[in-house]
Amino acid sequence: MQYISLRVIMKRIKAVFYLLRDKTVPLRKKALVIFGLVYLFLPVDLIPPILFPFGFIDDLVLWIYILWTLKDELDKYWIGEKSEDLSTKFSGKTIVEGVEYDVEDDEKNVEDKE
Repeated sequence: MQYISLRVIMKRIKAVFYLLRDKTVPLRKKALVIFGLVYLFLPVDLIPPILFPFGFIDDLVLWIYILWTLKDELDKYWIGEKSEDLSTKFSGKTIVEGVEYDVEDDEKNVEDKE
């Protein structure tokens, strides 16, 4: 059984920001975090906050579920396993280095086939 310390939970919560900014993360995972944030600040709860100690249990359980579901993805951001996002760095560029290639003209191939 894996024990989770308060320090690990806080680092995962901080990693949520980086998860939302990453373009390679699937939209369903981002939607889960957004749903959790909306539910946290929405005035409607399953258990009303008037019942002080018990009023925040539903919010706490929801965020524990979100952090547990996304734990592998969130750990990539604070442990250092997340590789560099090259989707923005090379967006719209056609750079090929260190590769030998030949460009064949399509018109020449059409003439040869006839």
